This record gives sequence, C-alpha cells and structure tokens, in this order.
Amino acid sequence: MRFSFALLLAVSSTNAFVPSPVNRPHCRQCSRSIDSHRPTLLFMSTEIAETSTTSLTEETNSPAADFPPILEELRDVAMKLHTREQSPKEGKAAAPAKPAEPHVPTRMDYLQFLVDSHAVYVVLEEIVNGNEKLAVFQNSGMERTAELEKDIAWMCNEYGLEKPEVGMAGKNYAEELTAMAKGDEDIPEFMCHFYNYYFAHLAGGRMIGKQMSKLLLDGETLEFYKWGENVNELKPRVKTQIEELAKQWSREERDQCINATAGAFKGGGAINGYLYGGSPH
Repeated sequence: MRFSFALLLAVSSTNAFVPSPVNRPHCRQCSRSIDSHRPTLLFMSTEIAETSTTSLTEETNSPAADFPPILEELRDVAMKLHTREQSPKEGKAAAPAKPAEPHVPTRMDYLQFLVDSHAVYVVLEEIVNGNEKLAVFQNSGMERTAELEKDIAWMCNEYGLEKPEVGMAGKNYAEELTAMAKGDEDIPEFMCHFYNYYFAHLAGGRMIGKQMSKLLLDGETLEFYKWGENVNELKPRVKTQIEELAKQWSREERDQCINATAGAFKGGGAINGYLYGGSPH
C-alpha cells in the first residue's frame, strides 16, 4: 500500500503543513473558498511503500546498516504531528481551532505565495550549490527558481498586478535556512528542510496548483508545476540519493535530521498561510 500525503492550505497547532479541500462556489471572484472544516491529513512529502515502521535502534554511532531508511524515520516523526482526527492511529497533536469563515484566496494572495516560495528556493539552491558534499543534488531537476520567476512575471503582466516584496513568512524561513547551513555538520538538519520543501511541492503542491489554476488563473498551469521529466522517475531518483547520503550519518546525525521536521513544517506552513489567510502580507 502506498501513501501520498498532500500539502498546503491550513496549519494545525503544530504549525505543520495541512491540505484543505475546496468548497463549492460561493463567490463570483474566486468561485470557491478554502475549507478547513473537514478532516485533513497533515503534510508529508514522502511516499512510503509499507504502512509499518521500523523501531529506532538504541542510541549509538553504529554503522548505517543498523538503522531503518531515513525517509521512513522522517515519516514516523511526521505522523506524530497529525491530530487524532487526521490520523486516528498515529496522530498525537492537538486539534487546531476552526475558523468561523473560510478564507477566499485572491490573486494577490497567490502571487505573494509564489514570491515567498521563490525566496526560499533561491536559498535552498544556493546552499546546495555551495557545498560539494551536496553536489549530487545540484541540477537535479528539482530546482524551481527559474520557473517561479517566469510565473511571477506572467501573473503581474496578465492581471496588472504589482510584484510584492518578499513577505515575512518567506523572509523568515529563508533567513533561518541560511543561518542553519553553515558547515558540513549542519547537512543532516538541512536535508530535512530540503526534502520536505521540495517534495511537498512535487507531490501535494501540484494538486493545490490545479485548484489555484481553476480558482484564480482561468485554467492556466504555471511553470512552477511543470517538470522537465516524468516526476515518477524524478522522485525515486532523488529519494535514493538522500538515502545514500544518510548512510554516512551516525545515530546523532540522523536525529538532527528527523528532529528538524517540526521546524520544516512551520517554515513551509507559514508561506502556505497566504492561501488560507493565516499569514499577513
């Protein structure tokens, strides 16, 4: 059995990404609103082949052969950030308060989301390109900065919008990533953010892109949601590269990676907040 967890659009009390369905039309401007009243699944960027998880080994610096796959460990931690409503068996987070009125996203909301997303992708790519130990992830096909630049320019031209400055959500997360990745010892923590952010948009983010296209862009598909190759080939290749990198890590380094999950959800979730009214412009 395979799991595919979508990203985006509502944040729980844990500040993790949460997908949120879209209601039936209720206004002429956007035709639909963001509904956070139904049970949803917390964002997870990974797709795991098995529902069962392997218990962590005792705290040790033993060889990587003693450890389960790092993406499996990341899944284990992420599932605990779900609420009981979202994941009855594994969820442990407190349920968030439900808004009185569903938010209706505007084109400016979406444009701000794209601008802030671009700021984060710029930093992610700079960090990867600046560290030889991450060379395998350079020009991987996951990069999104050029595509976002085209989309931002297109939206401004098509709808007569003025490009906004990077908002606090994008600025704060970009600065956090820059401060985090100072040396090789920070790679495990950084890779948690790298994995969650890229794969969130590669997986569930594409579904959100389709919804925003229908609501706000007259059916236009942005370059952000297009890849130069089959994503079903791209995803396993990059996942394998992440696993190979993690084989070099001690138990302590692996813990640094998985313990960054909540922070990764918070950083990405704040940017997604532009789409559901959770983040001011």
